[in-house]
Amino acid sequence: MTPVSIGFTLIMRIELPNSPGAFGVLANAVGDAGGVIVAVDMHSVTKNRVVRDVTINVSSDLVAAEVRNAVEALEDARIVSVSDSTFLAHLGGKIIVEPKIPVKTRQDLSMVYTPGVARVSMAIAADPAKAFALSIKRNSVAVVSDGTAVLGLGNIGPLGALPVMEGKAVLFKQFAGIDAFPICLATTDVDEVVETVKNIAPVFGGINLEDISAPRCFEIEERLIEALDIPVMHDDQHGTAVVILAGLINAARVVGKQLGEMRVVVAGSGAAGTATIKMLLGAGAADVIAVDRHGALHRDERYEDPHWRWLAEHTNKENRRGTLTQVLRGADVFLGVSAPNILEPSDIATMARDPIVFAMANPTPEIMPDVAAPVAAVVATGRSDFPNQVNNLLAFPGIFRGALDVRAGRITDGMKLAAAYAIASIVGDDERSAEYIIPSVFDHRVVDAVARAVASAASEEGVARRALNPTPTDGSSTHSSYRG
Repeated sequence: MTPVSIGFTLIMRIELPNSPGAFGVLANAVGDAGGVIVAVDMHSVTKNRVVRDVTINVSSDLVAAEVRNAVEALEDARIVSVSDSTFLAHLGGKIIVEPKIPVKTRQDLSMVYTPGVARVSMAIAADPAKAFALSIKRNSVAVVSDGTAVLGLGNIGPLGALPVMEGKAVLFKQFAGIDAFPICLATTDVDEVVETVKNIAPVFGGINLEDISAPRCFEIEERLIEALDIPVMHDDQHGTAVVILAGLINAARVVGKQLGEMRVVVAGSGAAGTATIKMLLGAGAADVIAVDRHGALHRDERYEDPHWRWLAEHTNKENRRGTLTQVLRGADVFLGVSAPNILEPSDIATMARDPIVFAMANPTPEIMPDVAAPVAAVVATGRSDFPNQVNNLLAFPGIFRGALDVRAGRITDGMKLAAAYAIASIVGDDERSAEYIIPSVFDHRVVDAVARAVASAASEEGVARRALNPTPTDGSSTHSSYRG
């Protein structure tokens, strides 16, 4: 797939004649190529030549290339160097490891390492549960990927996946105070992935699976959940499902409908689609119809894929057949986790009163929001440049924060449902509208609300091994203190 182009900043060091009008010529060339100069800094100057650092905003890689070509075409200009703000942010990686305790004296050394550490090691060996109190395990998550389904980039391998997993670790720390570390595996074999994660699990309090292709992701997650006694979650499945459900809860309220009376058509039956369908059913959706490129999944067809068989058996209450256009007639909700530009305004026009459209394909949704808006009552996408962005960042920090706080052995369906309702609850009755059904990822209330809901659900479902302390003295559960 073609990488997604987003806006970024170029810093170009350019040598020009030290003469009136030379910079104006440069500025015109940059502007004509689509760049916007936002800062100019003097680097050096002589009688005849001047070198400036010119900071230029560009909207895409293509525009960046056009700006560079335009400058190179100027007769008296010379590009000394070019840097890119996005690449600069990644120099040396985005995370570091820092000690909590300074080692300045021999006594410090004896306490944090040998011989003092031996007492702690023996205490944990005698009672392994003490690892949660006496090691990094209490607040750490492994972000594990094999690089087979990275963002919109596809199978780019473990090294290509590493900057993405580092970014996920940054978000864990910034939003929930969790120490996360990227683990990118040089194997795509399911057995090897499972065994590797099992072997490194003693270090971590939770496992976040990320960007692993379907259907392998289903088996990897299922086997790890059964093998480990710490929370395991494939965020591409369940984080997506949680936030979609949260948005749909509020969208239903906007149009005056109940989830239990709505028919939902889901385009896409991969990892995210399957998890979302299961969450919708768990939340009491009246009828959910899974649609693949060949049409609606139904019980009269024998599917080789076991996940499709499950979907055919547990969805499509009236056993409808047909294309997306056909089964969408009379439906209350279109939910797309599939491919770009597969939905037309004419399709939405055939839906029930006040249709809800969640077009989640990235970077290009199943229908663009501005195209859907005239015929849909509520529109949501995964994009940040339109209202109602469905973003996993609303879910995974709080889910793992809550699970770690009570040392949950796993993340249950009830915990995920609790997270969805907690996210939805952030948008109050007096705030909710067609263009505000889901909170901002920067809303400081989200992580706290999700973490407490998840912790409470874990306790109710019997998977918590520690009571949630509402006013901790050690800082380990004060969710709001973690955000920068």
